[in-house]
Amino acid sequence: MLVSLNWLQEYIDVSRYSPEELAEIITKTGIEVESVEPVAEEVTGVVVGYVQSCEQHPNADKLNLCQVDVGEETLQIVCGAPNVAKGQKVPVATPGAVLPGNFKIKKTKLRGEESNGMICSLQELGVDEKDVPKEFAEGIFVFPEDVEIGANAVSLLNLDDLIIELGLTPNRSDALSMAGVAYEVAAAIDGTYELADETVQTSDEKAADHVSVVVEDAEVNPYYGAFIIKDIQVGPSPLWMRNRLTAAGIRPINNVVDITNYVLMEYGQPLHAFDYDRFGSNTIVTRRAKDGEKMTTLDDQERTLKSDHLVITNGEKAHAIAGVMGGAESEVQDDTTTIILEAAFFHPSVVREASKDHGLRSESSTRFEKGVDPNRVERAGLRACELLAKYAGGTVLDGVVSHDELDRSEKQVTVNTSTINDRLGTDISNEDIADIFRRLQFNYEQNEEEFHVSVPTRRGDITIFEDMLEEVARIYGYDNLPYTLPQGASQAGGLTLEQLLKRKVKAYFEGAGLHETITYSLTHENKAQMLVSPEVKEKSVSPVALAMPMSEDHGTLRLSMVPELLESLSYNVARKQENLAFYEVGTVFISEEEKVTKQPEEMLRASGALTGEWLSHPWQQEKKSVDFFVAKGILEGLSEQLDLPFTYEKTKLDHMHPGRTATVSVNGKVIGFVGQVHPKLQKQLGLKETYVFDVNLEVLIEEYKKEEKFQTIPRHPSVSRDIALVVNEDVTAGSIEATIGKAGSPLVKDVQVFDLYQGEHLDEGKKSLAFRLLYLDPLRTLKDQEVEETHNAILEAVKNQHQAELRG
Repeated sequence: MLVSLNWLQEYIDVSRYSPEELAEIITKTGIEVESVEPVAEEVTGVVVGYVQSCEQHPNADKLNLCQVDVGEETLQIVCGAPNVAKGQKVPVATPGAVLPGNFKIKKTKLRGEESNGMICSLQELGVDEKDVPKEFAEGIFVFPEDVEIGANAVSLLNLDDLIIELGLTPNRSDALSMAGVAYEVAAAIDGTYELADETVQTSDEKAADHVSVVVEDAEVNPYYGAFIIKDIQVGPSPLWMRNRLTAAGIRPINNVVDITNYVLMEYGQPLHAFDYDRFGSNTIVTRRAKDGEKMTTLDDQERTLKSDHLVITNGEKAHAIAGVMGGAESEVQDDTTTIILEAAFFHPSVVREASKDHGLRSESSTRFEKGVDPNRVERAGLRACELLAKYAGGTVLDGVVSHDELDRSEKQVTVNTSTINDRLGTDISNEDIADIFRRLQFNYEQNEEEFHVSVPTRRGDITIFEDMLEEVARIYGYDNLPYTLPQGASQAGGLTLEQLLKRKVKAYFEGAGLHETITYSLTHENKAQMLVSPEVKEKSVSPVALAMPMSEDHGTLRLSMVPELLESLSYNVARKQENLAFYEVGTVFISEEEKVTKQPEEMLRASGALTGEWLSHPWQQEKKSVDFFVAKGILEGLSEQLDLPFTYEKTKLDHMHPGRTATVSVNGKVIGFVGQVHPKLQKQLGLKETYVFDVNLEVLIEEYKKEEKFQTIPRHPSVSRDIALVVNEDVTAGSIEATIGKAGSPLVKDVQVFDLYQGEHLDEGKKSLAFRLLYLDPLRTLKDQEVEETHNAILEAVKNQHQAELRG
């Protein structure tokens, strides 16, 4: 909400406060002031001048020589504006004036003729281009005829105003009007404000003879009032009104539209004016729209309506979307002479639905969506009639034609002084609380400590005791509330297991040399099912599409983080960053429904992507590029950090290299994959050899054993044995390693693969795998016979399970 300080001053005297002090007071009562900004840069020495004569410059085709009366003297001014003419009242910067940008006006000569000042455009006075009326966009500004010659032009144009921007919370719709802000400021500074009564002179002619109102759905439209104003003369609105609308962020159009907008800002009640002769009927019918019904709105856009929308019709055709925007067919135009003025109450939900469906967010819809004051609806119509009669020459017909089922009753809330003090920790007296209600202008009945408060309908946000408690606290002053340290037993905070492991995983990845990346949770639908982990795919998941995506590239919830990590690699490689290692810990979104009817399940995962060189020691002439074993080694390190045994099994996945990809399992559960991206996809992304991994952190958290393990340093010697086994080439080292560990338990403490051989001296389809086995008993020295027996058992086991033969 933009609040003009000059406009606010018309309602309540705030002159004893500086703008900054006033902003601080308002903020302390619960409404945040986001900024206090001047309307324009400081301007001095600009007055209203009267152009007595305007003649062609003798030495220039596009310049005029003007004699301008500025009150105390007549100045000769050379002006090149195309719209300057004799008889105009214009803003004149006299010699010595200072315009925005510290531009100083001096006496000068232009093409041989003396020029003593400058006739100004609004842009030259610091008015924003978008706020300049169309008729003055390419030339100087012309004042109305009733302004006084020599008057301060800066004040007349409201350029000395300050704009206070309020950051309102959704519940404070009462402050979406100047009257509401005035009530709020009055309570804050203990001032006085009361919305003035409307004074409307009406003719003997009855409005009911010209229009009737039918409401088909009173639940969403409990009140609809129609005023008839004849003899309208459409033209510019008064300068002061245009200034106030501009300060509020509304562009002036004409006197009829400006008056409805002015009352909107003054009372917080939206109004709408229909051209009576273009409306096409003397019956107004408000009803639900028909599915597929069409109408053209004021922005010349054809809108397709739904049955959820409420429309204002002439009995047949829709002429407005209730509370959102009027129709082009019955728009007020320059030749309009009679108008129907609508003042209505629409239920917030029906306005919100239509505003959302059509993507129309207006000052009117904002107020209807949050709720308007039921006791100001008809009053706002009367206020507009008063202004239309005064500034548009209108004749207001007697009476308002209405359908009225509107509840105007005030909410009743009971509060107790003791309870208030218990909640706030204060010692506020009955007299202080009564004084707070007086400042808020809430009527109440007091019975010792108990107050029965009638809440004005303008404060629709107050319905229960806690709401009233907040009112007492904020007017009493949050700064005056006592503060103490919590008493009683306290407990040190701690991390949940999930938080602890997430930090541990991140710390490990960063220690391993990877950089954390945070990518969008939303992706393109074509990438949503790429590089999805095998155990996720088994669930027959469907990607979840957004109903209203911001863009096509971010319209679907991700099933994997890997595609976006690859995009990050591609983006950086294209900018000459070649050696990259990224990781991300985040969630993917899983739904097993084809048509999503409930929130998708979120799954916590850790993913990584690596390309370029992993190790580079130029001085030692040592380099190592990223390969499968680097990516696998990172996961092996994670396995050690969490003390969980990872196993790997060769597999084939879409978009992954068929010979360099493996699934990752823990305790028999597949948790992800690791491997090289398929060369075709690498080429498509502009990447060289690239490796990725993706694991399910939720399973790791489930399998993680929180108890710390302590192991004494062995006092007895260990025995190391190497074996080389010839197996079929499809047998994995991991499966043999698991068999060795099981058969050699409890003496075998460690098994490592240290060699792989295929080629000469081996049959086709065979390979040799060499393992180093560590035998140890921490309590005693092993005997050769024990080691030999265990070693033979291992050889027997690998022979039976893997057809492995000891290599000679």
